[in-house]
Amino acid sequence: MRSVFRRRPFPLGTVLAFAGFTAFSVSDMFSKLLAGRLGPYEVAFSGGVFGLLLLPVVKTREESWRDLFPRHHWGIWLLRALSVFLATALSVEAFMLLPMAEAMALMFLCPFVTNVLSVLVLHQPVRRSSWLATLIGFIGVLIVLRPGMRTIGVGELCALGVAVVLAVNVISFKMGEGREKPLTVYSATLAGPLVGNGLLMLPSFQWPTGLPVWGDLFGYGFLMAGGQLCLMQASARIPSSRVALMQYSQMLWTVLFSLLIFHDHLDHWTILGIAIILLSGGVEGAPRRPNPNPNPLLENAVAANAAMQGVSLPGTEHDPVL
Repeated sequence: MRSVFRRRPFPLGTVLAFAGFTAFSVSDMFSKLLAGRLGPYEVAFSGGVFGLLLLPVVKTREESWRDLFPRHHWGIWLLRALSVFLATALSVEAFMLLPMAEAMALMFLCPFVTNVLSVLVLHQPVRRSSWLATLIGFIGVLIVLRPGMRTIGVGELCALGVAVVLAVNVISFKMGEGREKPLTVYSATLAGPLVGNGLLMLPSFQWPTGLPVWGDLFGYGFLMAGGQLCLMQASARIPSSRVALMQYSQMLWTVLFSLLIFHDHLDHWTILGIAIILLSGGVEGAPRRPNPNPNPLLENAVAANAAMQGVSLPGTEHDPVL
């Protein structure tokens, strides 16, 4: 079977994964540049529009266009669509209101919430080394947030909300694992933003005016779609656990954009929290002895990282443990 999900050699996959997460970071930067010029729902809606361009690429020969919609398990499909809609709307709002680095750091609470929900909902066992990685990341998020020491506003709540709804999205991926076709999974990630953000943007909709606004809107949507394609191609070439680790490059990109483009001030506590979050990525990616049983944390991290961009990576359940 020829499809975008066929396995390929390792080095190109790493480059594609890095390129994909770089594209997402630049896309987030464009969404922040649109703050004050277009509403967050309108910007998030454009991401779904550009995502339609990937449908011919995602569709395999064995699938029909009828597979855009589920034949069974409508509840899982609707849950995924709802969670991706909320994630896109809240993430654009968070990036518009907060420094990019701070917003991204708070969103990295997602793997911890995912692990908790996996135990409570899916009853997955998680080994202690896996809990250690997510707990380190959780401490980093707490240092950035500093509850009780600073005012928590709408931007912070939006970023934390992104982490929670994306964790729910991960659970929906795991619940439907092996029972849904890739086209069905992908269509939910488009339907949510298109319908949800499309309805919310109507009361305050304004037609984009001026070349800079159109350029930023195109950059947001096109790079979001391009990043999704890179991730799908990368996951076909390398273990998805390696793809997941590349997302920590987003943290570095957002720090760079915050300092050089938006001239945000990052206090020493925020910098410390970001460093600890990056450390959790190192713990997560530390070499481990081969294990025939999948590592739930790595699967959850892969799904969480993919969900943060509204895309499902295939084959996570069979990847080797690093």
